[in-house]
Parts: sequence; C-alpha cells; structure tokens
Amino acid sequence: MTVTQQIITIGVCVIGTMLTRYLPFILFSSDRTTPKYIEYLGKVLPAAIFGMLVIYCLKDVSFVSGSHGIPELIAIGVTAGLHFRFHQMLLSIAGGTLCYMLLVQFVFV
Repeated sequence: MTVTQQIITIGVCVIGTMLTRYLPFILFSSDRTTPKYIEYLGKVLPAAIFGMLVIYCLKDVSFVSGSHGIPELIAIGVTAGLHFRFHQMLLSIAGGTLCYMLLVQFVFV
C-alpha cells in the first residue's frame, strides 16, 4: 500500500468507528424516547453474548481425554461464584482467568 492508501484506510476506519460510537446518542437523544425493542435488546443481549462466549470457549475442550475439561469447569464455577457474590464483571473475569491459568500451569500439567 502506498502512503496515500494507508492514510485513506486509517481515515475510513476512524470515521466508521466514530459513527458507530456517536450514532446511538444522536438517534436516541434525550428529546426522543427510546423504542421498546431497543430497550429489550439492551436487557437480553449481554446475557446472550456471555452465553455465546462460554460456548465459544468450550468448543475445543475434550471431555473424554486429557484433563477431561476439569480446569475449564472449575474456572467457570469460580467465575460464576465471584459474579454472583460480588456482581463485579471485571473481578469475575479476572478471577476466573487467573484460576484457569493457575490450574493449567501448575495442577493439570
């Protein structure tokens, strides 16, 4: 790519990113009411995305060989337990990740 093409590509990416960040605030400003469908999506999408992430993370786990998925299941339990106890997303994610990494590095070698 030439320098001109690189600048154009970066500019298009910046405009696209800014558009996706600012457009909801422009469309649903304080003088307009938010449609019920958008409110519904705001309630159900976070849980749906977390479910999709769990399935994606477990897609390559073999429950019939190796460690039989035990470190993954323990880490999921720790993540869920931390979230139900403290309701802090970053703490839950960090705790589950730390638990999993310690298990696969030191326990299930």
